[in-house]
Amino acid sequence: MEEEKRTEVQSEAASKPIRKRIVMRLPRYEDDYALREAMKALRTNIEFMGEDKKVLAITSCVRDEGKSFISMNLAMSLADSGKNVLFIDADLRKSVTIGRYNIKGQSEGLSNYLAARVNIESVLVSTNLNHLDVIVAGQIPPNPSELLGTRRFAKMMNILRAHYDYVIVDCPPIGEVIDAAVVARACDGAILVTASGHDSSRFLRDAREQMEKSGSRVLGVVLNKVPRDRRGSKYGRYYGKYGRYYGRYYGQYGSYDNGDEQDSSKSGKKK
Repeated sequence: MEEEKRTEVQSEAASKPIRKRIVMRLPRYEDDYALREAMKALRTNIEFMGEDKKVLAITSCVRDEGKSFISMNLAMSLADSGKNVLFIDADLRKSVTIGRYNIKGQSEGLSNYLAARVNIESVLVSTNLNHLDVIVAGQIPPNPSELLGTRRFAKMMNILRAHYDYVIVDCPPIGEVIDAAVVARACDGAILVTASGHDSSRFLRDAREQMEKSGSRVLGVVLNKVPRDRRGSKYGRYYGKYGRYYGRYYGQYGSYDNGDEQDSSKSGKKK
């Protein structure tokens, strides 16, 4: 019965071409050889998981581990290989996508769609990279977990399966809020990102168990921010710098006060 519903949804979606709106410009790291190769290795591992692993939730134990950076660069790497890819920012509490990539003219996003205020065509954003589209988080709602757990979200994911080879969903840290486990129920699997020396093995096990309790399968762990200072590697230096920026910008989860958001973004400026 469930398979019949999915087929019906996909059939309906295929008859309605998805339109693109504004163009989002993403940075390229073509001069960062180590980063590019690391993303290729991750991409290859995912491709070998099989065709049934095309909608992936990416999360971490806590903030400041680089999961949003890994999510976006994985999406970019998959798009570079010729796959049609969609990146979804499902961090409805403290999204960094619009601020980090300086997106202009797109305030509507996932939260607006889930609240039934707009249709899918209104929240899809094309990018300067071939084969890569984006859905930003949208306005901060008072009930993120409830919105992500609706049938409307599950139906949306089924519709998007008909249009993309891969859907990469950037989720909040599972160790701080339950949202990632809720999102992962509508995905084919989840990937945990952990920073080198950041989380204990017990914390990682707890995060994995929390995801599996929701019925999602943890496909693997990405070790991020690994020091690579031998021979002056750019990769190690870049990730160290990125980690400091990410921690300041991200702020504290669970705060919906606009003043807190402004203070959080200001703290990311160099003094």
